[in-house]
Amino acid sequence: MAQIIQPLSDTVRLVEWDELPASVREIPAGFDPLAEGVLMRHQAEWVKIKASLKVAKKGRRAGITFAEALDDTITAGSRKDAGGDNVFYIGDTREKGLEFIGYSARFSRVIAEAQGQGVSGIEEFLFDDQQPDGSSKRITAYRIRFASGYQIVALSSRPANIRGLQGIVVIDEAAFHPDVQAVLDAATALLIWGGEIRVISTLNGKRNPFYQLIKDIEDGRYGDDAKVFTVTFDDAVANGLYERVCMMRGWTPSPKNKEGWYKRIRAAYGPRLAAMREELDAIPRDGGGVSIPGVWIDASMREARPVLRLTLDDDFVKRLEAERRAWADMWIASVLKPAMAGLDKTCRHVLGVDYARHRHFTVATPLQITQRLSRRAPFVLEMNNVPTRQQEQILWALIPGLPRFCGAAFDATGSGQTIAEYTADKFGSARIHQITLSVKWYGEWMPKMTKGFEDGIYDLPKDVDLENDLRAVEEIGGIPMIVKADRKDIKDPELYRHGDFAVSLALAEFAAINRGSEIDYMSAPRKSSRWDGPDSSTGSGRDATDDFATQPAGGW
Repeated sequence: MAQIIQPLSDTVRLVEWDELPASVREIPAGFDPLAEGVLMRHQAEWVKIKASLKVAKKGRRAGITFAEALDDTITAGSRKDAGGDNVFYIGDTREKGLEFIGYSARFSRVIAEAQGQGVSGIEEFLFDDQQPDGSSKRITAYRIRFASGYQIVALSSRPANIRGLQGIVVIDEAAFHPDVQAVLDAATALLIWGGEIRVISTLNGKRNPFYQLIKDIEDGRYGDDAKVFTVTFDDAVANGLYERVCMMRGWTPSPKNKEGWYKRIRAAYGPRLAAMREELDAIPRDGGGVSIPGVWIDASMREARPVLRLTLDDDFVKRLEAERRAWADMWIASVLKPAMAGLDKTCRHVLGVDYARHRHFTVATPLQITQRLSRRAPFVLEMNNVPTRQQEQILWALIPGLPRFCGAAFDATGSGQTIAEYTADKFGSARIHQITLSVKWYGEWMPKMTKGFEDGIYDLPKDVDLENDLRAVEEIGGIPMIVKADRKDIKDPELYRHGDFAVSLALAEFAAINRGSEIDYMSAPRKSSRWDGPDSSTGSGRDATDDFATQPAGGW
């Protein structure tokens, strides 16, 4: 017995032709949905798939919704013994629901005439949406009723709509529903009663439940009666999409016009290459443009470890240089050296430093390279509003304290060039890499860092600010990078981060891959004479005899 969806009241309104979307109204008057070859190859392949749960991962405007509407119209117009059933369509917008029901209306006229049956027009009615808590809500729905006793109903995207219904459920543009997981959960219950679920969508990032559904099906978690079908924009073009567009629009197709049409569609995305690949080529972004999925970040932050944060007020720089240096020495002795005391002396160490002077953070990230080549950050050092000379003082105390030191990479962009150059002079340019951050550098090295998260090689301190910095890595033009835009409306620099830790980690990864031979540091013997004034070459005010001598690992 067919399940008939009754309206909440006797008020049923017929939808006028002019209310339907342009994509429906543009179908030529003589279009025959039953004609040979009416479906493109990929459309026909989608319709032929028989499974309780089938999912279409598609490029935009590939015509899968069109093919689904034709298939569902034939199903709803058929008797039960011929496979007839109700169809419930759930789009992400009201416009999509009208488009689907409009396609079905156009097809149903031809099909009903061929079968000698009657069919209603498009009816708009109030549907009683039963909520999980027992309450109900009246929503607008559209339907077409067939003489078979079945109907096609276009519902809203509210998940409660489909609980208790029996038939075929079509969830269109699933990745863009307000609560796609709830919709999928509600639809899955229909499988118990022999229903079918057809999920259609372009992608919306790897962290979207739609993409996770695809991965679960491909990994066999839904058994053999679940299938994934993939069609890209290029697949559709190869199967005649341009020619089909010309037929619908009344254009005259030609190879030259086809090439121009194709290039215009690709070029419309401008520098948004990641968006283009996702929407046309069905290659998912990592999420809203985010390059490092949260689940990878969470897995890398295994325990709470020190994040040494030094923030100074604007008056600090006004102090005498000797006073500033003495204060920094005290901070090094009381904060930095205790953190370094527990470093694993069996591991090789590298360092990445992203420099900043005002507003943002200088972040120094040491990494221990383990026997299995994983990277462990024993602590992270952050300096905000710290004068360059004191940053130099602190970093020059950090580097000699790293056992089996193999190298460091310093941000030498803009004002960071000075401290990077001086550090290279002191510790050797072969081990202190001076990096000018650029799109080219990001394009080569950021993917290596993000791949490290995917492979699970990082062991980082559990800290919300570090996590937010990693989440700030975005794909810009297909390249993972940090967009360093100043926020002049933010007065408190402690409140403004822009991915500094992510950059320092990428620099540390650069140093790890390009590491040199190991060296250990020891203090050189002090000379009898002392220079108590500022060092004229660096202006740092340090003792001329305080430099460190180096020796290869294992002694001279």
